[in-house]
Amino acid sequence: MLDAVLGKLARQHDPNVLVGFDYADDAGVYQISPDTALVQTVDFFTPIVDDPYTFGQIAATNSLSDIYAMGGKPLTALALVCFPEKGDLEILEQILAGGLSKMMEAGCTVIGGHSIRDEETKFGYSVTGLIDPKKVLANKGAQPGDRLLLTKALGTGVISTAIKKGTAKQSWIDGAVRSMTTLNKKAAEVITAHLAADAPTRPAEQNSAPGPSAVHALTDVTGFGLIGHAREMARASNVSLRIHASRIPVLQGALECIRANYIPGGLKANREFAECVVEYEDNIPEELKTLLFDPQTAGGLLISVGAQDAAELRKSLEAAGVPASEMGEVLPAGKPLILLDP
Repeated sequence: MLDAVLGKLARQHDPNVLVGFDYADDAGVYQISPDTALVQTVDFFTPIVDDPYTFGQIAATNSLSDIYAMGGKPLTALALVCFPEKGDLEILEQILAGGLSKMMEAGCTVIGGHSIRDEETKFGYSVTGLIDPKKVLANKGAQPGDRLLLTKALGTGVISTAIKKGTAKQSWIDGAVRSMTTLNKKAAEVITAHLAADAPTRPAEQNSAPGPSAVHALTDVTGFGLIGHAREMARASNVSLRIHASRIPVLQGALECIRANYIPGGLKANREFAECVVEYEDNIPEELKTLLFDPQTAGGLLISVGAQDAAELRKSLEAAGVPASEMGEVLPAGKPLILLDP
């Protein structure tokens, strides 16, 4: 809805805006000096787990993710709180404590926030980070021949739905929570280390032309699901994508949740919106097709990296404790926009 409304409004023309909302990127980037730019994002949502401390951790991890997805370093954060007027303040304290624990892990300082009374609890952060304007990693820049890496398994949306229904197995919950509370910090550090030290990823004044670095495009997989965010990367980069279904990492219990019809509303909306750009080859299980549209919370990073550098990057990620699956490649622009093969 926000995209539809913003698209009708007059665009501001500010040459310091390196990344705006033109290509549905993860965060905005605003240049403040020749060597420094701000990265800004905001995210908040309702509880998806019962434990308030864990919910706070998940909300913070999710809010920080967009900074990492641009190749930036988070610096400060403002808390956004909606809480019932007669709610238990101990619960709110636990939510804030959980969020603070992840902000401290990220080296990001919480400097304030805003709260309102609301019958439904909501929590998140507005986060500001720093980045070298010559080394911004947007979702635009993927090149034909690139390999696609994904750093986290899919399934947090359907498992969260099973949690709300009270039917999720503890092992499923543990795996989903572990994923949703793992910062993309290490992954981003490894990825930015693979940028050529003396070569910008793209000219800062245009933020469009790919450069000679190993990593050409980057985004995180969150609310629009794998297909939604892959679609944004493909459209922004004017390429097509091939994804190998058998190489997509899947959280334990995710496919069982789909078979049991624990389908969140966001998954249905994602599928209705984006499946038109997808073509499936034969022998892809229906539940896996469904999972491709599952909205992720604090999901992994989708990386478009040169073919000659993919193995080295994957090795570096895994050495840092970050699992990474090479699950596809970038093709020249054509139809379909996204091809799924077995």
